[in-house]
Amino acid sequence: MSFTEKLHHLIKEALLEDIGEGDHSTLSSIPADTKGKAVLKIKQEGILAGIAVSEEIFRYKEPRAGLKIFKNDGDPMKAGEIAFEVVATVHTILQCERLVLNCMQRMSGIATLTRQYADKIKGYKTKILDTRKTTPNFRLLEKEAVRIGGGVNHRFALYDMIMLKDNHIDYCGGIENAIDRAWYYVQNEKKDLKIEIETRNIEDVKKVIKAGQGKVFRIMLDNFQPVQITEALELINGQFETEASGGINLENIEEYAKTGVDYVSIGALIHQAKSLDLSLKAVVV
Repeated sequence: MSFTEKLHHLIKEALLEDIGEGDHSTLSSIPADTKGKAVLKIKQEGILAGIAVSEEIFRYKEPRAGLKIFKNDGDPMKAGEIAFEVVATVHTILQCERLVLNCMQRMSGIATLTRQYADKIKGYKTKILDTRKTTPNFRLLEKEAVRIGGGVNHRFALYDMIMLKDNHIDYCGGIENAIDRAWYYVQNEKKDLKIEIETRNIEDVKKVIKAGQGKVFRIMLDNFQPVQITEALELINGQFETEASGGINLENIEEYAKTGVDYVSIGALIHQAKSLDLSLKAVVV
């Protein structure tokens, strides 16, 4: 499915969860054909994310809803600014309000934290990756928020890349067996899949270099200290893409970037982000 198709599925399920058999508060107090206007008020400094998603939410519910956009995804924002205004039936505005806010507040928090990480390594070649440490059924928008904040999306799920981690390797009986089995699978079942493999020490790196030529495209250096990454990169010598993972935070990310590693993957971009404060307020004329 395309991003838009996945988003529409998310919107459909989220509105069903929230509205259920009916929004009785609105049904009981507002005539169905009443038109209204509301504005999205920013109440906290950060990086804005979720504008395009909000537009899709309103127009999913009411295709002729009108939005005037004042700030775009990825823009810096500060308290007191207006991100957009929406004109639609009041039923649409009130029934979409919480979904819009939930998405934008969460996405803006993730984008803001991601931008903080990205700013720390400006000038280095290293890029920031997200992970699968996401909220069930909300991964689509959490990863989109990482992208808006200046990060790069890693694999979306288990189906779009082969990543041989420690448990796969242990169950297979070693790195060589894991690589051989994965490569056989790719050649016979899913030729478009790339293979990444996790290493836990320098000896593992040496094994991958020997067994993974022409098969593995990226080596993950898991829980390596920067000095160990430098040693590993000298051995790898550009033959594979490289990814550092584990224990990387705002205080030490620049030390990892200085090594020249291609990517750093950071689960905290999503699971430690705090939602930012936004509100959708009626404009009464």
